[in-house]
Amino acid sequence: MPKVAVTRPLPEAGLVALREAFEVEIYDPVEQGEADEDRLIELARDAEALIPTVADPITEKVLATSSHLRIVAQFGVGTDNIDLEAARQHDIIVTNTPDVLTDATADFAFALLLSVGRHLPQAQEVVRTGRFVRWETQMLLGVELRGKTLGIVGFGRIGRAMARRALGFGMNVIYHNRHRANPTHERTLGARYVSFEGLLAESDVISLHCALNEDSRHLFDAAAFEQMKPSALLINTARGPVVDENALVEALAQNQIAGAGLDVFEQEPKVHPGLLKQSRVVVAPHLGSATTEARTAMARMASEAVLAAFDEVPKIPYRVA
Repeated sequence: MPKVAVTRPLPEAGLVALREAFEVEIYDPVEQGEADEDRLIELARDAEALIPTVADPITEKVLATSSHLRIVAQFGVGTDNIDLEAARQHDIIVTNTPDVLTDATADFAFALLLSVGRHLPQAQEVVRTGRFVRWETQMLLGVELRGKTLGIVGFGRIGRAMARRALGFGMNVIYHNRHRANPTHERTLGARYVSFEGLLAESDVISLHCALNEDSRHLFDAAAFEQMKPSALLINTARGPVVDENALVEALAQNQIAGAGLDVFEQEPKVHPGLLKQSRVVVAPHLGSATTEARTAMARMASEAVLAAFDEVPKIPYRVA
């Protein structure tokens, strides 16, 4: 049976069809160590299909030394961890798992917004440490969302899902994207297209939903934070390197912005120590797609892509390269 290498345990319900047709080898980073480039080379050496996650560096070297490899079926939407040009040169198919994690990620982005805006981590700590002795009129005053402006960077599926949630809270929505969205999306969501500088200046909350590329890397740097409202909140469920964390720590220290909710980090899984010291920052361990429904669907889609590649169907589902 052909071998499929999976870089970490996935929901078994999504792998049933795959196990029926392939020898599936699951790598467990907890037991075997992080899957760095050398470990990935060894894991993929005799595999005909590889299912990695966004945390795995699928470099040119990994692809070049995997002589049997026919497909890399990414467990996730982003593919910035994969050398797509090298995959094309080695005639290796690359797929991802779009759509199914849209709502889960938008839900989590909004959860971060509410957590930061209403000081939920601090509130829980007050109760758990026995400091809730009476109802206070000035304790942990937060912000209401109605009438506030949400600025969305990246108006794809997840960005638009975030906009839909914002409408339910009575927020105004503006967005910036490399290309202006379909007018139908703008009308349906009441979203207004603005320049990046305009988004920085107008937004009470900025939520990041863009892909990571050379244009977006450190898009939020010191200059960007200087242009934001001192009362503004930053939410990032996209990719960590979109934000210059040194600049973010300094912006928070200088009260250039009011707070941040972060699910991704620049040197993930490492977190800038300055962020951990900030009570105005809510952090999470990359949980955007972490629902049973989304993660199971992602495993099924990766399996479907692998099966299609070996069945040599004319059009491989979810193909990006």
